[in-house]
Amino acid sequence: MSSYAIISLGGKQYRVQEGERLLVDRLREGEGATLKPRVLLVGGNGAPDLAPSTTVTARVVGHELGEKIRIGKYRRRTGYKKHAGHRSRLTRIEIESIGGAKRAKAATAKPKAQEKPAAKAEKPATAGPGVEAMTIPQITEAVAGWSREEIEAALEQERTGKARKGALAALESALEEK
Repeated sequence: MSSYAIISLGGKQYRVQEGERLLVDRLREGEGATLKPRVLLVGGNGAPDLAPSTTVTARVVGHELGEKIRIGKYRRRTGYKKHAGHRSRLTRIEIESIGGAKRAKAATAKPKAQEKPAAKAEKPATAGPGVEAMTIPQITEAVAGWSREEIEAALEQERTGKARKGALAALESALEEK
């Protein structure tokens, strides 16, 4: 049986599981930020715990607008008609872990073990996705240890993704040096 938690965000309660994505009222945190909502109950592994000491970690995926709601007012025989619309401002979050550090350590240990036996042909694929999460100074620092193929893969990844000017400049200058 998988574990679940009931969390409180913005005055509302949500039943969540690991890996689940859900829409909540707009949060102040920016995209990519990690938050720890208040945990009301943890269950699924035996009896539910009403006073949990565990934490739930969630990541902000993005901000969205809800579905358009149209409002119309009408009074008969007076010619009074009034129309308005509304779109709720929402935030999409993803539940990363329930229960804290034990699962996070296990999750980070497994990918490292899988990356080491990988051949050099797969390195450009692993270098590319990491570039999106890196800041421009981190990219500049990390590029020194990358091969030409890894830099080309990271450059292609950046061009198709965010296309940040600083990151593109750092990757192109490193590619010219190699």
